[in-house]
Amino acid sequence: MTQDQAWKQFICRACGLIYDEQLGDPDSGIAAGTRFADIPDDWVCPLCGVVKADFEPYDALSVTSQAASPSLHLARGVGVVIVGGGQAGWAAAEAVRALDALVPITMVTACEGDRYLKPELSIALRRQSSRASLVRETGVASAARLGVRLMSETFAVGLSPALHQLRTTRGHLQYTSLILAQGARPALPDVLPAHLCWRVNDLDAWVRLKAHLGDQPKRIVIIGAGMVGCELADDFMTAGHQVTLLDVQKAPLAALLPAQASERLRAALTGAGVTFLGATRVAGVTEREQGIKTVSLVDAPPIECDEVVAATGLITDTRLALAAKLATDRGIVVDPLTLQTSAADVYALGDCVSINGMPCRFIEPISKQAHAIASTITGHGDASYKHSPPVIRLKTHSLPVVLHGSPVLHGQWRVVSDTTKQLKMAQQVDGVDCCTLELG
Repeated sequence: MTQDQAWKQFICRACGLIYDEQLGDPDSGIAAGTRFADIPDDWVCPLCGVVKADFEPYDALSVTSQAASPSLHLARGVGVVIVGGGQAGWAAAEAVRALDALVPITMVTACEGDRYLKPELSIALRRQSSRASLVRETGVASAARLGVRLMSETFAVGLSPALHQLRTTRGHLQYTSLILAQGARPALPDVLPAHLCWRVNDLDAWVRLKAHLGDQPKRIVIIGAGMVGCELADDFMTAGHQVTLLDVQKAPLAALLPAQASERLRAALTGAGVTFLGATRVAGVTEREQGIKTVSLVDAPPIECDEVVAATGLITDTRLALAAKLATDRGIVVDPLTLQTSAADVYALGDCVSINGMPCRFIEPISKQAHAIASTITGHGDASYKHSPPVIRLKTHSLPVVLHGSPVLHGQWRVVSDTTKQLKMAQQVDGVDCCTLELG
């Protein structure tokens, strides 16, 4: 195959998904071997929903021998330390390295630092994915490519902004700039015992759950009908499992969608085989012989199942931030333009941050946040970050949902079009559309 014929890759600027011409996108009807130029213009990213025009050619960043030179590293000072080896952490490393080939970068992560797209976890069973197929690049390979010192399976246990020092389980690290990319952890109500409830928030947890499910159909109860709960219910059901989805609201995603839309989503899920129980509260979960679990409900009969999955939201682990006396408000408070925390030379991005009092737990803004931080740290490029509501895309096969903009509590919803295949709605505030919604 000549250079012109070589398979090319294109990266989504919003979420980081890579379209590989050799693999195509079979789930969206794009066969393997389809050139990017031949993809229809109305094709959208299967993860975040942006259009083809939001993709750009992707070439792995090569690291020069100078960038890996210890003597040059020492000459440039202490350098950048990143806490977290997930999508946000690696986005920050890529952004810093793209603007400065010499600055030392150290990444501290509790896992191996392997790179994957978290949104793919909620559709991985339907795709018959494996850990190997989900990992886009190992942490070791990324570190070598970017000239990053990777401290895997290492925990950050303390932070002193005054000393510019991070304390880890493998010793102290001095930093010139620190980037917190810790993500968020599942919120587990007291009535749900941790040892009996799966939480699918990272690749390793998904791998363990998949191995536990095995090859035979299982009875699965999912607690929480938000975005993650709905996507997992759809995915498990499609993979052949018997799924019961519980929520305190009357319909799935009722806190985000208008009643007409959430009811339509409920009908689609139940029509596909999911049992939905709304206005239901869980009293507890117990286990008896042979691993059978019992989910006790308030004012309803108990449910027996093989596995329980908790999808009850995310919270930021603020222990490190609070110990360092960083400002927090439903996350680590950051400057909306620079992403700097309340401490000098300490930045944060991704799921762990709070902007104007609201958590920012979406994939789309991460690359822009990383670029803003890298620009400020290195002194190159456009240093400002402009926060805007990201596109929210529910990847339920039975009924996809796309929401543009942020719904307002007292806004008025109107139906734009309503057919058997698709529902379009818009919300207005003072006569002006503030967000739009598409189902189907």
